[in-house]
Amino acid sequence: MTKRRCPWAEDVEEIYVKYHDEEWGVPTYDDQELFELLVLESFQAGLAWITILKKRENFREAFDNFDVEKVAAYDEKKIEELRNNAGIIRHKGKINAAINNAKIFIEIQKEYGSFSNYIWHFTDNQILIDTEENYLTNSSLSDKIAKDLKKRGMKFVGTTIIYSYLESIGVINNHIHECFRYEELK
Repeated sequence: MTKRRCPWAEDVEEIYVKYHDEEWGVPTYDDQELFELLVLESFQAGLAWITILKKRENFREAFDNFDVEKVAAYDEKKIEELRNNAGIIRHKGKINAAINNAKIFIEIQKEYGSFSNYIWHFTDNQILIDTEENYLTNSSLSDKIAKDLKKRGMKFVGTTIIYSYLESIGVINNHIHECFRYEELK
């Protein structure tokens, strides 16, 4: 018997199915993972997520496995190296945003004890269920978090990117109800 998945993860490349089955929507509390997904989501702006997934290992290598302290310390030489790395998205604004956002991520860690504490405090550590199954691209929650992150100085963190981020890190369970992951992650 075939497992029922969310429609976007059916009849697609294996890397997409694996992401859906093993990672998307799983509650994430590890700051390194949270930073990685935040950076990847910001690089995805205007592109298909499959593009990012295919380049993910290259991103990990290029960005020192998303060590937030290292990324925050990147200098012009490292920026130029990233701009010349054909294995990643070489958008200068997104590269600069990743570095800028790393610095702010660290400030948030200091303020809240961890970035995980910060991001999960918006829902009182509860997983939200999108019961409408309507594939939203934003919500009042993503609006609120995006506004706060922008106020702190982060870039490429609009409400659509943040909504997608919240889905990816499991704050919002947006698996369709018939998907085998829906009940597992509830």
